[in-house]
Amino acid sequence: MPHVVALFRHPVKGFTPETRDELEVQEDGRIAGDRVLAFRFADAARPEERDGLDYWPKSKGLALQDFPSLARLSVAYDDAERRVRVALGSEVLVEAGIDEPGRRLVVDTVTQYVLSSPDAARLHAPGRLPLVLVGDGVTSRFQDRARGFVSVHTRESAEALDAALPASVDDRRFRSNVVIAGAAAWSELDWSGPVRIGDVLFAPQGPIVRCLATHANPDTGERDAPILTTLTRRFGQQQPSLGRLLLPVSGGGRIRVGDDVRVD
Repeated sequence: MPHVVALFRHPVKGFTPETRDELEVQEDGRIAGDRVLAFRFADAARPEERDGLDYWPKSKGLALQDFPSLARLSVAYDDAERRVRVALGSEVLVEAGIDEPGRRLVVDTVTQYVLSSPDAARLHAPGRLPLVLVGDGVTSRFQDRARGFVSVHTRESAEALDAALPASVDDRRFRSNVVIAGAAAWSELDWSGPVRIGDVLFAPQGPIVRCLATHANPDTGERDAPILTTLTRRFGQQQPSLGRLLLPVSGGGRIRVGDDVRVD
C-alpha cells in the first residue's frame, strides 16, 4: 500500500524546508504555515493578479531558481512567537521577530549574504533593492501558483532520477509538501481519479513542471544535477515533470507520516 513517508512545509518562500510529522490541509487547498513569508524585490512588493487571485511570481523575489546560494542558509520560523532565525552552518546570522524593526534586521542580513554570494549580480538588476519581507507569518499565500495547491511526489520518482545522475538527488530538491512511497516511479503523473491521503480526499490537478530550482544541491547550493534535461532526454518527457498538484474535494484535514494513500 502506498503511504506517506515524509512531510514538509516551507515557511519562507525559497528557503529551507521544515520536516513535519503532520500537516494541516486548509479548506482553500494550501498547507497551514507553508510559504507565509517571502523576500520580494523592491518593485514587486505588491501582488499581481491572475484569475482574480493574488499572484506572486517567484521570478520577482528571492527563490532557488535564480539564487541557488540560498540553499546554504538554514531558516527556521517560530509560529507562536513569529520569529525568524537564519543560520549559515552552525553560525546564527540573525534571529528576530517580524515586526518592522525585526523585518529590517532580517532583510539587511539576508541582503548582505546574497550580495556576498556567487548570485550577487542578480540582485544588482534595476528595481531589486532594497528587498522587502512580505507576509503576516500566518497566511499561506506565496506558492508558485495563484491557486495554491498541495504538492506531492513519489519517492520512487526521486530515486529514479538519483539513479540516473552522478549527483545525489533526494526529496528536498522538489520542495513538495507530501512524499509517498510504495508506488511506481512516475505513477503520480498518471493519477486521474480521486486520491485519499489519510482523512483528506483530493482531486488531482496538473503535473508539476519543474524549474532550475531542482538543479541546486539542497545543502551546498551548487547546481550539480541537470534535472530538467534528464527528465526530457533520459525519461522522454515533453515537459520536465515530477510530482502532482492536489486540491481537497471538500474541506481540509490532517495528513500524517504513515498515512495510507489510495488512488482510484
